[in-house]
Amino acid sequence: MCRNIKTLFNFDPPTTEEEIRAASLQYVRKIIGFNKPSKANEPSFLSAVDDVAAISSRLLRSLETNAPPKNREEEAAKAKARGAARYGT
Repeated sequence: MCRNIKTLFNFDPPTTEEEIRAASLQYVRKIIGFNKPSKANEPSFLSAVDDVAAISSRLLRSLETNAPPKNREEEAAKAKARGAARYGT
């Protein structure tokens, strides 16, 4: 579940709201221990995802760095190479 949470800071093009929400969804799923809430818990679940996404978005906008932005394609290729080395594929 948590492997889907990717680093979102300092990319060109900048991180989208959809990427932030997807990472927030994965985080909330991880801390509660299941992928889909019951109907009774769905409002709390969705509210938590919205809150985490809003806070994450605010955090990413407030961070500063002198490092050049990372290239998404290069980072994806590095991650794929790490996965291949780890799993032997």
